Amino acid sequence: QVQLVESGGGLVQAGGSLRLSCAASGSRFNGKSVGWYRQAPGKQRELVARISSLDREIYADSVKGRFTISRDNFKNTVYLQMNSLKPEDTGVYYCNTYPVTVWDTWGQGTQVTVSS
Repeated sequence: QVQLVESGGGLVQAGGSLRLSCAASGSRFNGKSVGWYRQAPGKQRELVARISSLDREIYADSVKGRFTISRDNFKNTVYLQMNSLKPEDTGVYYCNTYPVTVWDTWGQGTQVTVSS
């Protein structure tokens, strides 16, 4: 079965850093763009960052200059380095291909909580 496993979340004070990891099974990410998404309570899920199969990086305006997305294709793993965290970064973070279609499944995500 195809799986997505996110990890690395936690509780951190504003200004702190976290590094998230996303491990995918099989060839889920091969030749595809991959994105990090987050969903805060009461809000819609949003795309935070994405990286293409050629390592092109695109970020949401809210995280530019603070987050860095990267990938290790041999490990089938995508990372999100988050620096200078703000309380508004709080949410459940998910990884998936980009764009996401009805055919794609989601992992359980990893919780990121930033205190002020």
